[in-house]
Amino acid sequence: MAPSTATATLDVKAPDTPATQKAVSTPKKKTFVHHLIAGGAAGFVESSICHPLDTIKTRMQLRQAGGSTHGLFMTAFRIVQKESFPALYKGLTAVYMGIVPKMAVRFSSFEAYKSYLAGADGKVSPVGTFLAGLGSGVTEAVLVVTPAEVCKIRLQAQFHSMADPVQLANRKYRNVLQTALVVAREEGIGALYKGVVPTVMRQGINQAVNFTTYQAVKTAWLERQQRKELLPWESMLFGGLSGGLGPLVNNPLDVVKTRLQKQRIVEGQLPKYRGIFQAIPVIVSEEGVLALWKGITPRLMRIMPGQAITFMTYEFVSRHMKSVEDAVGDLAKKTASIAR
Repeated sequence: MAPSTATATLDVKAPDTPATQKAVSTPKKKTFVHHLIAGGAAGFVESSICHPLDTIKTRMQLRQAGGSTHGLFMTAFRIVQKESFPALYKGLTAVYMGIVPKMAVRFSSFEAYKSYLAGADGKVSPVGTFLAGLGSGVTEAVLVVTPAEVCKIRLQAQFHSMADPVQLANRKYRNVLQTALVVAREEGIGALYKGVVPTVMRQGINQAVNFTTYQAVKTAWLERQQRKELLPWESMLFGGLSGGLGPLVNNPLDVVKTRLQKQRIVEGQLPKYRGIFQAIPVIVSEEGVLALWKGITPRLMRIMPGQAITFMTYEFVSRHMKSVEDAVGDLAKKTASIAR
């Protein structure tokens, strides 16, 4: 799964003015269901739009030394030419099936870690935000992301035409559930957790950077504008900027993760890649250090607009859900008072 990559709305206190003091005096805590629905909606929209770039990135990262060195657009062209346009959406079902639980884990765990790290006044420091984001990334990587991405990458790595009935009938991996069963049966249940260490490191870094950057930029901007909420285009801009920082740092982890998750475990044979610290020297010695940044262009093109869409969608859905929740709460209070 691609990553692949949404973050929770972070409450920002507006400047204390007479007009805002009353509004911010008793904020209502968002529920687990609130984070689940808003996050799931954001992930669904983001994946639907950006998944082809994740498929292209995966194909680029799986090229070995001596193979073709096509760039982003040529890779996309060759996939469409040889396998038809729908091939760009291989593995999307795995992403969809992982997006809702991933977002639920991400948002709920972030809020839990943030509450634990908050000071006596309820405020969370930048360091606390960083640690809460790091914790949420690690949690989602272990519980959801790793097995979902193993299945996604197996589906994406298959070379077959989506328009050829014979090739479709003969393909090994057909959908996410069947892929998970095949991998577990042939390679053991542990194969679904191949690459868990680099995935944990990647997700942890991504969410720590995303939460911290978005929080800092959002807080500074709203204080300057003397507003409580971001406009949609502001959410997109700040989300895209925060989303682009993580991949530049942790792309080597993503390359290693992809290689580990792609290779099959064959009994009696020693796998080529046996862990993050063994795989990196092998890749560098065979393909050069730049191989660790294979797929960075489509990854940035996937994550930056993906984060922009995610933040905008989450803020939009969350804001409207809060309005509905407040309206329902007010109606319940009025109904209760009438009943008395």
